[in-house]
Amino acid sequence: MNESFKALADPTRRQILRLLREKDRTAGEIADFFNMSKPSISHHLNALKHAGLVQDERKGQFILYSLDSTVLEEVLGWFLELTGAGKNSAESPSETTDERVEEE
Repeated sequence: MNESFKALADPTRRQILRLLREKDRTAGEIADFFNMSKPSISHHLNALKHAGLVQDERKGQFILYSLDSTVLEEVLGWFLELTGAGKNSAESPSETTDERVEEE
């Protein structure tokens, strides 16, 4: 989940996710919405892909990017639990923690 938070911390990546929410797009189509180089867009797409937030699929000579909502749902569920609105909100934190916190 740490990679997801890192990816979501960047405003460009959040905007890319908004674009992909509308429809699947190629890197070139995504780049048309930004005033930055295509390699920079590619870097952002790779970070989103590494975080599990987008998927890519080759369609002929193009790569089509799409939103993968699975990780977003996991992050949202975590936020809901944190705020007490989630399904496990009545449990103690030790009962809902399924990952050990590792020092970095």
